[in-house]
Amino acid sequence: MKGDGCGSCREGRGPSIEFTMAFQPIVDVVEGRVWGYEALVRGPAGEPAAHVLNGIAPADIYRFDQACRVRAIELAGPLLPPHDGTKLSINFMPGAVYEPSACIRSSLAAARRVGLDPRRLMFEFTENERMADTRHVERIVAEYRRLGFTTALDDFGAGYAGLNLLANFRPDVIKVDMALVRGIDTSPARQTIMAGLIGIARGLEVEVVAEGVETCAEAGILRAAGIRLMQGYLFARPRIEALPPLEAARELVTLRDAA
Repeated sequence: MKGDGCGSCREGRGPSIEFTMAFQPIVDVVEGRVWGYEALVRGPAGEPAAHVLNGIAPADIYRFDQACRVRAIELAGPLLPPHDGTKLSINFMPGAVYEPSACIRSSLAAARRVGLDPRRLMFEFTENERMADTRHVERIVAEYRRLGFTTALDDFGAGYAGLNLLANFRPDVIKVDMALVRGIDTSPARQTIMAGLIGIARGLEVEVVAEGVETCAEAGILRAAGIRLMQGYLFARPRIEALPPLEAARELVTLRDAA
């Protein structure tokens, strides 16, 4: 398997399924600006990520991971503001990375082609899947940090042994799963859990992003708890091959004034 994956990277073969990328902003509600955009895989007609992923054969998973990174960079690079440091966040599959320094070459080449500073790249890995080789993931995170990338632990609080992953990998960012965000304004239990997570993150000097924010009430509680980075339908829905404008300008002003 390893030889096949590395050979695919060298030969530049792409996955057999068609796909594209959508982009959704991560918003700094204190400064009232876009902090970054997450690249989300979609089918060519806008089909959801699950539709695309279900069509990927196991033998294609390595090529697909590489192709997603390149496609995201090539699409977003020319659209991002050139000098404000806005991040481009890309999900990756740790199992599809054999040798971190080798498997990142196509992404770096794509960034050079579109004139995107690679230090603006953020790579997200999820705790939704069991990681058989945590030392391998530690090597990936260490190499990406050496190259100047931002690293993020996605879906935090939704999967397996999240606190253990946080302790081992020490990412720059944790993205709190929407299950903990949904209805947080009316849930003292969720508010208590979120306060604990924020305290842990501060102690580790890790930035927190709240995912799946859909209402002003949720955003207000999160802001009062100390979270400044948020993502969700309240601010913008993902847009295919484009950077969507923010839809909650008035709410952003309110949250900024409350900071």
